[in-house]
Amino acid sequence: MPDYAAAAAAYLRSTLPFQPRVAVVLGSGLGAMVEELSDTTSVAFKQVPGFPSAGVAGHAGKFVAGRLAGTEVLFQCGRYHLYEGHSPDVVAGPVRAMAALGVHTIVFTNAAGGVRPTLEPGDIVMLEDHINLQAQSPLMGPVRTGEERFPDMSAPYDPELRLLAVEAAAQLSIALHSGVYAGVLGPSYETAAEVRMLGKLGADLVGMSTVPEVVAARARGVRCLAFSVVTNKATGLGGGALSHAEVVAVGREAGVRLGRLLKALVPRLPADPQSGLTK
Repeated sequence: MPDYAAAAAAYLRSTLPFQPRVAVVLGSGLGAMVEELSDTTSVAFKQVPGFPSAGVAGHAGKFVAGRLAGTEVLFQCGRYHLYEGHSPDVVAGPVRAMAALGVHTIVFTNAAGGVRPTLEPGDIVMLEDHINLQAQSPLMGPVRTGEERFPDMSAPYDPELRLLAVEAAAQLSIALHSGVYAGVLGPSYETAAEVRMLGKLGADLVGMSTVPEVVAARARGVRCLAFSVVTNKATGLGGGALSHAEVVAVGREAGVRLGRLLKALVPRLPADPQSGLTK
């Protein structure tokens, strides 16, 4: 499989009005956050060399560069998923392109089911770790330019950035939980038995994204922070059938609070990958 990150980054560099250092990936139902940006420039996924169109409802499938509270940032509106039939290379393609573009910090967001019984729909959970149950890795195959063969995953979600997020949430009086995300293949929602298993494995949340992106980002030395919006209690913990429409609707509602948090947090992120945090 060709490594098209360099070509994609070259195209974005020639198209975007600035070279972003910080990026935010928006998951299902969370695309409205892009409305907080000013002075925007949009690039559809399908315009970028090697990128297919996004194919899941609630995923716009575009990059949007702009200013968030005066800070230059690149939003990735939507993502690719393994369950769509994409290879891990395609799923991690946007992250690799952003890293090649010069992005050194990525904030990931996603919609997730709550495995921990105390989590309720609408809760915002900052990820402290993850469990890869997708049986695939974007690092399989030859080592790609700029990547480690065996990246350290002892702290995939940057501890310093997590502390900064806790501080920002407290200042805004936004309840922020912490938890472990289980990445599964999908696209079916989990059975009640699978949810019980996930809880025994140590998962607090379950979803179908994020993990391959974070693995690829860490292999390139990119600092990662991630937030899940709990859109439903996982199967067996709540009443009624689950639907993607419900996921998107709850994500949009909780996304307003997450958007406030990101608006306060992004300007505090380090301007340089080697620097300390901006207070």
